[in-house]
Amino acid sequence: MSEPDEGMGRSDDDVRAAVVSALRRESPDIDPLVRVCRACVALLPVDGASVSVMSGSQHRETLHASDAVMARLDSVQFTMGEGPCFEAFDERRPVLVPDLARDGAGSWPAFASEIADQQVGAVFAFPIQSGAITIGAMDMYRREPGLLNAGELATALRVVDLAAVAIVGASSGDGTDADVRDLAPLRRDRAEVHQATGMLISHLGVPPELALARLRGYAFGTGRLVEDVAREIVSRRLRLESIDI
Repeated sequence: MSEPDEGMGRSDDDVRAAVVSALRRESPDIDPLVRVCRACVALLPVDGASVSVMSGSQHRETLHASDAVMARLDSVQFTMGEGPCFEAFDERRPVLVPDLARDGAGSWPAFASEIADQQVGAVFAFPIQSGAITIGAMDMYRREPGLLNAGELATALRVVDLAAVAIVGASSGDGTDADVRDLAPLRRDRAEVHQATGMLISHLGVPPELALARLRGYAFGTGRLVEDVAREIVSRRLRLESIDI
């Protein structure tokens, strides 16, 4: 985790230069979203970051998570259908929670309960936008509670902008975006969840939203992640009748 930088006097050009410098420290052969998440951790007082594409609570794909804790946070949010990334996506605004233990249960009780065993003091989520369209969210966490100051928030927003560039493969034409415009993002979809949802649609005769809700409900009721349940359904280790409740 980087040392907090007050950064109150930084101009936008200074922020851009800092982000580009962090990106250039990584090999250009590394996937762009990996580079963006590493730059985020290097520049901000956070310990991990992730990038997801979304179209609502029913459809969310994590493209990259920087560490095991971040991956766990993403999986729990997907399983529960709630959390900071969904709020940032739906409200189209940053969601900043400097003390998760104090404030998380009121906003997302299921999510907060499931990640209580993780060393997560604060979470920050930002909508990723391409023009007028919100295409996903970028999540960050820190082990200790704490705020992002104005300078750090400006840096975070610039990093989020670069995540959007990496996702859509576009460029605004300036030097910053040129560092990621020609690179393809790392894709790690949840194919087994989609496959298991399709199997439940056929078995139960219900629409996709209800099939995924049944899958999530079973995962929550058995204290597991939805990806693990889906994997067992697809491999036939879990009978579809078990979900038919």
